Amino acid sequence: MKLYSYFRSSAAWRVRIALNLKKLPYDCVPVHLLRDGGEQFSDTYRSLNHDAVVPTLVDDGNVLQQSLAIIEYLDETHPQPPLLPASPGDRAFVRGIALQLACEIHPLNNLRVLKYLKRTVGAGDDARNAWYAHWISSGFTALDAHLAASRRSGAFCFGDAPTLADTCLIPQVFNADRFNVDTSGFPTIRRIYDHAMQLPAFAQAAPGAQPDAE
Repeated sequence: MKLYSYFRSSAAWRVRIALNLKKLPYDCVPVHLLRDGGEQFSDTYRSLNHDAVVPTLVDDGNVLQQSLAIIEYLDETHPQPPLLPASPGDRAFVRGIALQLACEIHPLNNLRVLKYLKRTVGAGDDARNAWYAHWISSGFTALDAHLAASRRSGAFCFGDAPTLADTCLIPQVFNADRFNVDTSGFPTIRRIYDHAMQLPAFAQAAPGAQPDAE
């Protein structure tokens, strides 16, 4: 199993968490998203992933992309420990949180958007950081209220074991901290993050623990 990854990529981090939770060995193939204009745009990498993004997982002849699809593939091919609950209602709850993070919050703050703001729109660092903080705070306000009000939440987003939702939440909180976004107003999110990062599966998937970390 090979994972094409970039140490700071939130999407790649999600998959690294899932692989660690399931104790699946894999070879990490670094794809530097900034060096030489972005190694993801090379012909070699584009032959694997035409979108020129990370992660890409190669397993048993399958070349897979998009982090949530990869994680669900891992959950189906290696069911233990499960990253999705048993009941349809609970699965929808977990998927809803994962999609809120991966499709509503993260896309507005990923590397491609930040580069476009700087290079094409001409936004300075202060404007870019204000953009980042606005969309994180807006998304986290809704998510924290959702988690705090739900009877399904526990030590993690759902219950007391990690799920797909947590693989998406933890990288996003880390990035908020990296950009100095104040997350003290989101106590449920903060509590889940602090708890998760005590577990080796999450800590060992973090950017600073990766072979391509700078």
